[in-house]
Amino acid sequence: MRVAVIAVGRLKQGPERELADRYFARFDEVGRKLGFRELTVHEISESRARDAATRMAEEAAAIAAHIPDKSILVALDERGQNLDSTVFARHLGRWRDEGAGHTIFVIGGADGLSPELRRKAKLAIAFGSATWPHQMVRIMILEQLYRAATILAGHPYHRA
Repeated sequence: MRVAVIAVGRLKQGPERELADRYFARFDEVGRKLGFRELTVHEISESRARDAATRMAEEAAAIAAHIPDKSILVALDERGQNLDSTVFARHLGRWRDEGAGHTIFVIGGADGLSPELRRKAKLAIAFGSATWPHQMVRIMILEQLYRAATILAGHPYHRA
């Protein structure tokens, strides 16, 4: 199964990029042994439209262009479910075992994800009720992907 993170906005060089790159590499190393063939991150430019609805629609169209047919779509959204890491790992492992070709995690822009993308999502995940900067959400989903891979591999990284 291929895994992708599609995020509106770019991570600049610095500590956030370094941390994201670290979890990306860790997942890639562990994940390949578990049948996760590829992890990619697609950065989408933020819309410059004047109103929020148009910005969300433009960003949704750019996101949709990177989603292959029959993908499992997971929205990272403040209205989503709060999953513990073990449950998250079970979802990822089940989708892999069911033969899903792609699992795509989407992070919207400052206005959030369009209602259409949220409706298409098989799962919506929140990282608590706080509002997080999009750069931090990207780091957190990459860490959770790595953690999920270690849980599925029986690696001692996760000690809950």
